Amino acid sequence: MLEAGPENVAMLIAEPVQNSGGCLTPPAGYRAGLRAMADKYGFLLVADEVITGFGRIGEYFAVTKYGAVPNMITTAKGLTSAYATLGAVLVSDKVSAPFFNDGVTLLHGLTFAGHPVAAATALTNLDVFERDGVLDNVRGLTGHLYKRLAELTELSIVGDVRGDGFFWALEPVAGADGRRFTTDRQNELVKQFLPARLRALGLLARADDRGDPVVQIAPPLVATRDELDHIVDLLGQALTDADRYFLHAR
Repeated sequence: MLEAGPENVAMLIAEPVQNSGGCLTPPAGYRAGLRAMADKYGFLLVADEVITGFGRIGEYFAVTKYGAVPNMITTAKGLTSAYATLGAVLVSDKVSAPFFNDGVTLLHGLTFAGHPVAAATALTNLDVFERDGVLDNVRGLTGHLYKRLAELTELSIVGDVRGDGFFWALEPVAGADGRRFTTDRQNELVKQFLPARLRALGLLARADDRGDPVVQIAPPLVATRDELDHIVDLLGQALTDADRYFLHAR
């Protein structure tokens, strides 16, 4: 911030739980530190909750859990549970206030402005959240899901389990000492072996290497305890096969 010059910074956008690095949760005080910086230097703090918003972490917005109220929240996906395409931006009074002055207009237009069908879908989706206790389901099963996933660290190939709510990543490593895979072996694991094995087992999960190599799961927010166990069992089978092939093949 100081290197760039605070006067050159209008906003800072950050996911409450960072996705592309593999479900990275913020350390204690991190979000509060961002809020303090924003207040000190006068830039807007924006929470990107396209992934974490509307139940994925067990709250309507993950910032509720991790603290530090942002000036803006960007959302999509979970807002309608993907039954219709809709995105939304929530803004604080500080951001919206100038547009209530006489003669000021928010010059923003879109071909499909209004989104009546998508908006109706979102309202119904939120009614279902309340009716069926969707957030309570995620909160109530988060601990169990983590406990089951942590069992997979007994495999030499699993170096880390991290995430929150119904959003988790397991990081493969090249040995119990945490060695990283060579580029060729990592590509083989993440882009060939695991995707094929997961498909064969019938599990929808994502193998990714935009940051650390990871396998990510994001179960349906209405998943039951038994369904979560089934997901972990299938994931464990895929990783067991990977462990044998990459670390213990003779």
